[in-house]
This record gives sequence, structure tokens and C-alpha cells, in this order.
Amino acid sequence: MAGIQTRSAMAAPFSLSVAFRNLSVSTPKRSFSTTLAPKANKPLPDHIPPYPYGPKQWYKQADTGLYGGAMIRFGNKISDGRNEGKTRRSWKPNVRRKKIYSDALDEHLFIKVTRKALRTIQKEGGLDNYLLGNSPSRIRELGMFGWRLRWQVMQTPKIQERFHKQRKAMGLPEPKTFEEWIKDKEEEIQATIEERLNIKSATTPRRKGQADPQKVSQESLESLPL
Repeated sequence: MAGIQTRSAMAAPFSLSVAFRNLSVSTPKRSFSTTLAPKANKPLPDHIPPYPYGPKQWYKQADTGLYGGAMIRFGNKISDGRNEGKTRRSWKPNVRRKKIYSDALDEHLFIKVTRKALRTIQKEGGLDNYLLGNSPSRIRELGMFGWRLRWQVMQTPKIQERFHKQRKAMGLPEPKTFEEWIKDKEEEIQATIEERLNIKSATTPRRKGQADPQKVSQESLESLPL
């Protein structure tokens, strides 16, 4: 048995080349990624009215600029050659970064805009007129970015003066501020609650056929907007 080698001796490498064959001098791969996580669109501040159509549920990058309602589209590429068939493909909006001047803000805005929205802005006569459009289709195509920019334009002195002249020409009163409107609504709700909790009218005897004042108060409370 002395001449037979053991298993460990047979498995041992017999040269340095075999010993370093399985070693690698390449840089090991990172177990983490240095790519930043995708950032969600920032919600609107509290002082800005909520956007009626809400944020985009798909193609969310349309909320980062004026896309004019343009979105990514999908379809088929039809081959006319020998191998006739269909190949799925997509069409992305033609988005560019443009410097557009705002007369109300009195500055140039460097924003992302599609060719479709840019043609509409030129047709309307400027960025301010495009943002101040009141049609439902215009409000929908503005998106979150356009809605925020629209609010900023509406708060400028130039636009406020334009609105004041329009109200004066139409004979309309000046609108209340948001704080005044909240105060009036709170007083109205408080007066209705006090009237509802007044048990004197409910316990006072009434004639036959006379309306119940408590039911009348209940109906007025239900019709009150929250």
C-alpha cells in the first residue's frame, strides 16, 4: 500500500499553472447600482388649487413639461418585401427644450415642449394666452406642469389687472379672497348647527297642520355644501 497514492495527494495540483488557473484578476462586479432611483413628480403645493384631471397614470414624463396631450403610441411596421409581416414598434413625441418668453412673468422659461404644443403656442400668440385657455381640452393637455405654471401666471400683476378690467366691463363684483370665503362658510355652518341644536322650537306646542321646524332645519342642514 506504500506505492499507492492517497486521494488527497492525487487531487493536489502538480504545478503553479494549475494552482492559479481558477484565480481571476478581473475587477469583481458591484453588488449595488449607482443609478439614481426614478424620482416621482412633486405634488402641487397647498396654495395651488388641485388639478382637476390629476397626475398622469402612464407616460408620466408628460407631467414634466408642455406636451400638448401627446403621448407614446404603439403600432405595427408592415414589411412590403419578400418577407411580409408585422413588427411591433412605438412612436415617441417630438420633445425639445425651448426657451419661451412669458410676458406676464417677464422672463424666458427654459421648458420641455413638444412640436404640437409649440405650434399651438405660436397660434395663440404667446405662452400666456396658451396657459390661460379655459376650454376643457386645453386644461387637460396642460398637465400638472402646465397647471402649476398657469397658476403662477394668473398671480402676476399684469394678469390680475386684465381680470379686473374684464370684471369691470361685465359689471361683476370683485371676488372674495380664499380666507374670506372660508370664514363665510364657517359662519354659515355654525349658524345652521346652532339652529339645529335649538330644542326650544322642537318642544313648543304647535297647531295642527303646522310644519315641524326641526324637520325644516334638518332639510336646510342636508342641503348645506360641505
